[in-house]
Amino acid sequence: MAMASARHILVNDEAFCTELKEKINSGEITFEQAAQENSTCPSGASGGALGQFGEGQMVPEFDKVVFNDEIGVVHGPVQTQFGYHLLEITERS
Repeated sequence: MAMASARHILVNDEAFCTELKEKINSGEITFEQAAQENSTCPSGASGGALGQFGEGQMVPEFDKVVFNDEIGVVHGPVQTQFGYHLLEITERS
């Protein structure tokens, strides 16, 4: 079974999600800072870290990115039933 580790930031607004991504990519803030200050998910307190999980344990939109896209870059906005996410895959096996 494929396994991955990732972190994410969850917000309610797509435009704000895009703005956070731009700030992270420009180096204005770190992913961890953005998660701690802005994420509506409890994981925000730990910099957005979700730990290790298997394929199928997250919503399909999340899995599609985490198990297929490039590791170590910020992906998104990704819309799910919960809102808009920025995702960073930290490890995959």
